[in-house]
Amino acid sequence: MSLLLNCQGLSKSFGVQTLFSGIDLNVHKGDRIGLIGPNGSGKSTLLRILAMLDEPDLGRVFLQKHCRVAYLAQEDRFDDSQTPVQALIDALPEPQVDAAEALARAHALLSRAEFTDPDISIAALSGGWRKRLAICRALIVHPDILLMDEPTNHLDIEGILWLEKLLTARMPESPDAFILVSHDRRFLENTVNRIIELAALYPGGTLESRGAYSDFLEKRTLFLASQQEQETRLANKMRRETEWLRRGPKARTSKAKYRIDAAGDLARELAETRARNRSAGTLNIDFAATGRKTKKLLEAKKISKGFGERRLFSDLDLVLTPQQRLGLLGRNGCGKTTLMRILAQSAKPDKGILTTADGVRIVYFDQRRQELDQNQTLKQALAPDGDSILYQNRTIHVASWAKRFLFRPDQLETPVGRLSGGEQARILIARLMRQEADILLLDEPTNDLDIPSLDVLEESLLEFPGALVLVTHDRYLLEKICDQVLGFDSQGNTAFFADYNQWLNWLHQQGKPQQNNPNSPAKKKKRQQAGRKKLSYLEQREYDSIEENIQPLEERLAELENLLSDPEIARDPEQVETLWQEQQSLNKQVEQLYDRWQELEEKISGSS
Repeated sequence: MSLLLNCQGLSKSFGVQTLFSGIDLNVHKGDRIGLIGPNGSGKSTLLRILAMLDEPDLGRVFLQKHCRVAYLAQEDRFDDSQTPVQALIDALPEPQVDAAEALARAHALLSRAEFTDPDISIAALSGGWRKRLAICRALIVHPDILLMDEPTNHLDIEGILWLEKLLTARMPESPDAFILVSHDRRFLENTVNRIIELAALYPGGTLESRGAYSDFLEKRTLFLASQQEQETRLANKMRRETEWLRRGPKARTSKAKYRIDAAGDLARELAETRARNRSAGTLNIDFAATGRKTKKLLEAKKISKGFGERRLFSDLDLVLTPQQRLGLLGRNGCGKTTLMRILAQSAKPDKGILTTADGVRIVYFDQRRQELDQNQTLKQALAPDGDSILYQNRTIHVASWAKRFLFRPDQLETPVGRLSGGEQARILIARLMRQEADILLLDEPTNDLDIPSLDVLEESLLEFPGALVLVTHDRYLLEKICDQVLGFDSQGNTAFFADYNQWLNWLHQQGKPQQNNPNSPAKKKKRQQAGRKKLSYLEQREYDSIEENIQPLEERLAELENLLSDPEIARDPEQVETLWQEQQSLNKQVEQLYDRWQELEEKISGSS
């Protein structure tokens, strides 16, 4: 198992705040690592240190000789006057890659990213397509290690599925290993084989688990339960030691001195364990409802909306009732946010009628966060009328209210503009909680929220008795919360579905060309197939069996990876060498089979 990166004792602080301390990490070929943790734990900072863009306060990072590292930041930076092809070519080191190869690499990646016009101006790209381009720019250097900070940001569900496929496929530009920071639990489940959580509640600052995200959750639950048990055991032992110490001077012997010192060590261990357990704070969310019994809260009849010649949706009928949970699905820019604004009555449809029950209360969470005054302090944003707020007929001091949303007392005078995206999202949720609602309209409420906060948000939404309309690209949240989805196709059509998979199938059907069009892509493809080459009998048998031949080899490779990670085996250098040699041999066989598979595919398609 080839070691690509090793870091030892990494520590980083900003002012008096320690992000992490004493972090050790090894990255081997084949590692697909998900780096998670609460907001403020230092995930992005750690990623930048591994990318050699920041320096740790303590510790060192060691890279294998000639190891190439590519870094994908949360926000992209492009020259908007360039085309995607130009942006990718400029990312390549000129002495190492000639012009012909650079152009070929750029077009191959843009094709995989599903760009239909590689010569479009970058300025014309949406946020989702800019993100795809940024991912291609990171991959074009053929990195050995790819570091990605929130790679699903700005991607819609189709884009996230594309990225999942890209990260799990075998391509020439695929990295040998990657580390990604993400709060998207379904994305983590589908892409990584190792999870590392960065959090103060663990003795070494991290908890690691091999396997999928679901495997990590099981390990985390067991660890937290054992740590709580440890606190109870230490507390009981400390109580007995305290009673012994109070017995007075009879115990003042040289032997007793050791016991007194041990009691001091025990007290420190108990304090550290308690501090770790208390650090596992979670967002306290409880949306307030009016308790209205009306069956029909809102009704939209035949509403339509467009901008100029572009139609977003037409003749849409929609009824919202208590306990209804509706998700809106569609590509970026298809009209989801516009529909939310119409339901919130902050915009009007071009046609159709929108009616609501008398006195219905609608609360709208705007993903653009325009309502936050960036110059206000956190205290003013949370409690605009003084030092306290009124919540559910109770007066709560602003410091206690801030603590409920994981803010520290020393942050109260911090300007909102200096807070992170996740912290600003928590301010808006705090405001929502103070408003009684019959209908909750939440437009991308999960943006910048960490996983513990997402878990609490889900439970709160499930308990909300009113109607909920939710826009999100978080498939895990959609599956857990919504009982129905309204899908958009970006052509002005909408339809209701049971889940996002039905919507994706519908999109696929909508994209199919008309069968009676002789010049459609499908008809052209059919005509092209008539001229394709056929495989010989032996080649066809080889082609049909390749996948079956690959499967057992990959299963054995997975077994070898687990064996090489076993600490017991690591103590035996001869066994490690034997297993490593077998792993290298199998990797070569698998690569040869995939190359042959591609060769036969190209022959079938007539491209060879």
